[in-house]
Order: sequence, then C-alpha cells, then structure tokens
Amino acid sequence: MAKHELSELETGERVISERVPGVRSVALGFWIGAGSRDEPDARAGVSHFIEHLLFKGSSRYSAQEIAEIFDELGGELNAATSRETTVIYARVPDVRLEMALDVMADMVYRPTFSDVDSEREVVLEEIAMVEDTPHDLVHDIAAEAVFGRHPLGRPVIGRAEVISNVSRRVLSAYHGRAYMGQRMVLAAAGNVRHDQLVELLEERRNGAGADAGLPPRKPVRRVLEPGLRFQRKDTEQYHVCLSAPGIRRVDERRFAASILDAIVGGSASSRLFQEIREKRGMAYSVYSYASQYSDSGQVGLYVGTREENLAACLDIAVAELADVASGNVRPEELARAKENLKGRLLLSLESTSNRMTRLGKATITDTPLLTIEEIVRRLDAVESGEVSELADELLAPERLSAAGIGPDEAHFREAVARINPALLSNAA
Repeated sequence: MAKHELSELETGERVISERVPGVRSVALGFWIGAGSRDEPDARAGVSHFIEHLLFKGSSRYSAQEIAEIFDELGGELNAATSRETTVIYARVPDVRLEMALDVMADMVYRPTFSDVDSEREVVLEEIAMVEDTPHDLVHDIAAEAVFGRHPLGRPVIGRAEVISNVSRRVLSAYHGRAYMGQRMVLAAAGNVRHDQLVELLEERRNGAGADAGLPPRKPVRRVLEPGLRFQRKDTEQYHVCLSAPGIRRVDERRFAASILDAIVGGSASSRLFQEIREKRGMAYSVYSYASQYSDSGQVGLYVGTREENLAACLDIAVAELADVASGNVRPEELARAKENLKGRLLLSLESTSNRMTRLGKATITDTPLLTIEEIVRRLDAVESGEVSELADELLAPERLSAAGIGPDEAHFREAVARINPALLSNAA
C-alpha cells in the first residue's frame, strides 16, 4: 500500500496525494466542505446548482473550451454534490496533469456564472427526471421522514421553486463563502509527484478570501421522532424505504455497521436479497443502505414490489432485522460479510479514482485516514454481538420511519401499520 503525503497552503487549502507505481494516469479531485445541509431553506439546492455552473465557463475558459480540452486530453471530468461535500473530479493521462489542473482550478476558483438561465433549465429538467424516477425519489422522501425539517431531510438536488428564482448574484456570493481555502482539499492518486502538485496549485489558487464563510451547521437532535411520508403516483410498484437515524462518520462502531449492512441487504447473499427476491420472487430490487455524516447518519432498506406483495415484503424485512437484533448472527454469514467487505476494499484499490476519493473524502471530512491493514484488522475484530447490538439500537421497529411512493396511500398505511401502528400518527 502506497503512503500518502499531505501539505497545507498558506491560504488553508490542503493537498493530499498518493503515488501509485505502474500506472500512466492521475485522478484529481477538488473537494469542498459544503453541501446541501449547509444551505438555508430559502437557498435549498444552490450547492448543486453551483456545481453545474462550474462547467459553464471560468475566467479563462468557456464552457465549450472546457469540454474540448478534456476530450482532447482523453480524460474524464465530472462533479457531484452530497449533503456535506461537493467534488469536481477528473482522470487524465499523467503527461496532461498540468493542463487538467489549470482548467479545473480556474473552474473552481473563478467561475463566471455567465450562463445561469440556460443551466437553470437543465437543473429543472434534472429535478423533473428524479420526480419521474420513483426508486430514486423515495430516498429523498425517506430522508425527510427521518430528519423532518432539518437540512439533512432536504433533497440534495434542490427544489424547483428555489432554482427557478435564484439570481446570479446570490449564486456568486454563496460560492465565495463556500469555496474558501480552509474548506478545500485537492486530492490526487496515480503517477504524480506531491511537490509538483503543491506547486501547481499554489500558482493557480486564489488569494486569501475576505468572505465570512458559511455559518456553523445546524446540529441533529439526539432523539428524532420517526416519520411517515407518502407520495401518490400511478406506478406499477410501491417503492418503500424503512429508515432510521444512524451513526456519525467517526463512530468506532462504523466497522460493525458496515458488516450489519452487508448481512442485512448489502450483497447478493444478504438476508433481504435471499428471502425476498431469491426465495419468494417478491421483488426485483431490494437492498439495505447506510450514510454517515459529521454528527449523525441514516440507515435503512429499500424494496420495490407490487401491491399484493407489499405487506409481506415489509413483514419479512422487519422479521429479519429482529432476528439479527436478537443475537442470531450466524458464524458463516459474519465471516462471509467480513470477506466481502475486505475483498471489495482491496479490489477498489486497483482504481486511481477510488484511491483519490478515499484520500479526498477523508481529508475534507476530517475522518481518520486509516491504512488498509488497519481497516482489515478492525473489520476482523468485529464480533457477532456488536452487530446484533447495533441492529437492536438502530433498526428496532419503533425507530423506523417509513416513506413510500405508489398508487394508493391507504394500502401503504395498512402495510406500515403492521410494523409500527404509532407511525400512522406521524404522517406529514
């Protein structure tokens, strides 16, 4: 395992890199410590909108020039926004590193926001696309069911009413407050020299910003009342999430949480996949998921199924959660989950993009960057009792929120009532 190098510039940016022998590429990422939870309600979606606008032109490059340059480099350029971070990332041949970094730095530090109205329409189309994709949309509804009016309960993509009216001035001002040196990390992995990377960024960064920065994040209350949310759509299936608050990013139980996820629904041999899809054929898509944030998290499961199978699917899911929580974690499934996670981790290291993401995400979120050997050791050390205790704490029926999309709310509520009747009084 190659070792990483970390430096900090005078203006606060951190640069972290890992040299990977035997490759001819470099994966680069500008990580910004700002996402949808940092936005006030009246600006919901500006982080994602700004991410789009970075591609629409900078002080030295037009939108078309940005696209043409990366096509000419034979590289990939993309971006993503989450609840707590934004990243602009690329992968290019090593000999084209300087050109790629030059363009990316100008995009990140000096966007012109000159084509707001046309990109506004693109984002509105993206929002409409999510509205037409119930297996994606239900996750936004699930976040609202768990976190309510807290910013973590809002969709990252934003709201159409905000995007339709937000001005260029507001976007530019928010960019100035969010894209500041102390909130930025440049991560790289591949055939790259750390000192060269630092030098290239120092030549292209902005000076120390005079903006005040974003206000502190609104913390999550320790006790969150489970919620019920439903959106009626004329779909063939019901798309349902059962979810609850999870653990924060640096919680020492995160290794047990990964194993719990793998056992419950994170793999083809997991309980939900086997019991609901393979043995009974009640769903095409069924899985569990987990997200971790600076002060909280979210855990849950998703199933898409026809009306006649909905109640049975939820009954099976809750029964499996209860079985794990009761202490019935079989030795062979614990061992298989550990090997699955270790294998996926080791395979991911063959990608420079994955290595860059590991470095950048850990640094921007101030998460300890453990060696692969330490991660493997921590996974191996997890015992079945820890997995059961976590399942009992996080996924007990009385903690579960429910979110659904489908043709009939009454049928959804009837299925949910079998899990936790108290949820019916917590509908928005």
